[in-house]
Amino acid sequence: MHILAVNPGSTSTKIAVYEDETPRLVSNIRHSVEELSKFPRVVDQFEFRKNLVLEALEANGIPFRFDAIVGRGGLLKPIPGGVYEVNDAMLNDISHAMRSHACNLGCVIAAELAALLPGCRAFIADPGVVDELDETARITGSPLMPRITIWHALNQRAIARRYAAERNIRYEDLNLIICHLGGGISVGTHLRGRAVDVNNALDGEGPFSPERAGTLPAGQLIDLCYSGRFTKEELKKRISGSAGLAAHLGTTDIPAIEKRIESGDEHAELVLNAMIYQIAKCVGAAAVVLYGKIDAILLTGGMAHSEYITSRLKERISFLAPVHVYPGEDELEALALNALGALRGELAVQVYR
Repeated sequence: MHILAVNPGSTSTKIAVYEDETPRLVSNIRHSVEELSKFPRVVDQFEFRKNLVLEALEANGIPFRFDAIVGRGGLLKPIPGGVYEVNDAMLNDISHAMRSHACNLGCVIAAELAALLPGCRAFIADPGVVDELDETARITGSPLMPRITIWHALNQRAIARRYAAERNIRYEDLNLIICHLGGGISVGTHLRGRAVDVNNALDGEGPFSPERAGTLPAGQLIDLCYSGRFTKEELKKRISGSAGLAAHLGTTDIPAIEKRIESGDEHAELVLNAMIYQIAKCVGAAAVVLYGKIDAILLTGGMAHSEYITSRLKERISFLAPVHVYPGEDELEALALNALGALRGELAVQVYR
């Protein structure tokens, strides 16, 4: 089986070509600020990114012949996890998505390219809007604002299955707490294969992160909204984008922040330690969801490369369960293997409605 995986991100488009389980090409096509500034909206980047994918395949001598093309799932309506075949309902919903992000282009690129090949199927897998919350977890103190989940579902599930496979256990037989530590931070509570509780890592819940504000004091936020100091769009950026470490320290570069700390920057040390503290509090809250019956805590994402962060997290949370670190993310591999499982009939293909 020949599979093309496409993962559009904020400043890059990552692609991978797999022959069954074997990667034949992995490429990270980076986009400069100048290139992307030509497009008023993210959706306007579609042709630009699609053509770059085709050019990358040609430049690497990869024939345009695939059994499936799988894209990163976009910010659709809440759906259960799994593999979905791209259909008209999905494409219609993504064209009217309330939240704008480059990942929204994943299913569109997959569908457009698959349509060029006879018999080629287009999929998405475990998009960031996967919603398997227990109903109790959905309730907040205001009926106007039920909790929603936007999280790193694809990577969390991939890491969970990797951990389970290493121990010859099924993911569906484990209770796990998984922390994706990236530009946004999601802490997922996985109860025997279901993510029964997880924060909205995009626009306002959980620990603050390199570029997101996390949970904020509601009263102060309302006062700021009516202060006249900022436009609506400016305030949104102060929640997601120009928030977190970026707002406090002017950078999201963890190695650079660590160097500042080594040079005696006490403010940088305070802020980074505060982020670690908030992550640990979220893990503690997740432990309560599982009644303390936790098989393991898994740390993943780009910041999991930082020994400074992971060691301090372990100090706070290792009394709850064994902590294992899986730096980086396996999203391209996860996409490809989900598509492969669907083609082989090993994974059910769900219908988006």
